[in-house]
Amino acid sequence: MLALTENVTEIVKKLTEEVPAIAALRIATEADGESLSVSPADQAEAGDVVLEQDGATVYVAAPASEHLADKVLDGGVDEEGNIQFALGQQA
Repeated sequence: MLALTENVTEIVKKLTEEVPAIAALRIATEADGESLSVSPADQAEAGDVVLEQDGATVYVAAPASEHLADKVLDGGVDEEGNIQFALGQQA
């Protein structure tokens, strides 16, 4: 199952605290079936896997969960305030 780093949990918690309409982040596959998208979500969609870790919630679409089973999601905020995400292999 996808793991979340402390950086990502802090980013998600901050987003959900600052924007009440956002309940979580959602990770889904794009139309090509290979690329992934990350977007804010107000609720899980049917079939989503719900990950809750250290007060942060991430919804993962079922097709994406297969690609992410052995991955860890990391993230950070750059100098302009843009959020960036990266996937790595779980140890």
